Amino acid sequence: MEASAQNVMHETRVVEVVAAVIIQADGQFLLAQRPEGKVYAGYWEFPGGKVEPGESPMHALERELWEELAIQVRLAYPWITKVFEYPHATVRLNFFRVVAWEGMMIPRENQSLCWQLPQQVTVAPVLPANDSILRALSLPPVYAVTNTSGIGIQPALDKIERALSQGVRLLQIREKQMAKAELKKFAGDVLSMAHRAQAKVLINGDLALARELGADGVHLTASQLMALPSRPDPADGLCGASCHNSEELFAAERLGLDFAVLGPVQPTLTHPGMPPLGWRRFAALIRGYSLPVYALGGLCSADLTVAQEFGAHGTAMMRGIGEPN
Repeated sequence: MEASAQNVMHETRVVEVVAAVIIQADGQFLLAQRPEGKVYAGYWEFPGGKVEPGESPMHALERELWEELAIQVRLAYPWITKVFEYPHATVRLNFFRVVAWEGMMIPRENQSLCWQLPQQVTVAPVLPANDSILRALSLPPVYAVTNTSGIGIQPALDKIERALSQGVRLLQIREKQMAKAELKKFAGDVLSMAHRAQAKVLINGDLALARELGADGVHLTASQLMALPSRPDPADGLCGASCHNSEELFAAERLGLDFAVLGPVQPTLTHPGMPPLGWRRFAALIRGYSLPVYALGGLCSADLTVAQEFGAHGTAMMRGIGEPN
């Protein structure tokens, strides 16, 4: 760590906090309203609180949810970490997704509770630190990547249609070998299918084509990511990027992208000469990271739970999309 960064850390004490994104099977998550007498009273937030000295974030999460809601955590995954500067304090928010718990929720601090959907938040105001978390929650757990190579265009379209019928709601069109005219036709067909299913489509590496076709955003290659001084205009939609190491992850974070894709986790035909990260290295690279990250490389739908256990937002898949359940 550079001396200047060390000085900042000495001057500004960062308060470690845990926050629970408690998620039901239907996708609804819990928000709690801060009670009277607390800073930002009346604001809505994710349940949680300070990490006590000598306490691990997971133990703090379990303690806080018992103290605040009378529930016992049974299954929780590490997710996103955000540092946020409030006027009264700088906090590091360690977000966990809590997917299983026991007990009937009791608001022990007399706080109001409300279940919400990511794109239909009806309560206000929400604590400022949580705006980006609400956006991240709207990202689906599976990110499908097209692949016509070796199977042909019509079989690829059939696989995409099956994937959409199985619930895939985020796709990337990645066709490096396809001629421009053919790519435009293929992308137009995918966009039509996806939008009928209320799914979003990103174009790999070509913002101009994404704008021309009315796509929902762009997916940057690693080389594009490292060369850009700033992210594309948010008006152009979602922006993700392919990452393979800590430097590229840092670049995606610096640009304020919507998400990153990190891999390959397992051996893959797409990058035959690149050694796989493995799950432990993957988890180490995204520990404390502020963007949602999809795991990529040799994965199938059955790997989603494993990926989330290691801190991923979800999985990105190329050859595994649209396969029979």
